[in-house]
Amino acid sequence: MSELNTLKIMQERRRQLRKNLTPAEAALWKKLQRKQLGERFLRQYSIGYYVVDFYCPKYKLAIELDGKVHFNEEQQEYDKNRTEFLNSVEVNVIRFENCEVFKNTELVLERIKENLKF
Repeated sequence: MSELNTLKIMQERRRQLRKNLTPAEAALWKKLQRKQLGERFLRQYSIGYYVVDFYCPKYKLAIELDGKVHFNEEQQEYDKNRTEFLNSVEVNVIRFENCEVFKNTELVLERIKENLKF
């Protein structure tokens, strides 16, 4: 799978996304960076031609945060196809709504920790 990770063609896109984190991404990143959950996470990491919000390489865990744009039919189909691709290369994907990061931070972190135990 390493040939799928961090494709050179995706470098500028990753850089742009890192510079323009959503408020929810910035808030969650503060909780994930520097191994605060005991594992290394990367932000705006590309796998194939998709960029995931956060990625834990050790457990092949992608974390996606969904804002309003994710609640229309077209985006939901895109997200479904994207998740199927990621699953096909053995990446587990968990999703949270942006509001969950602010309203239930501890629950979000607990669900992430649960997915670091396989």
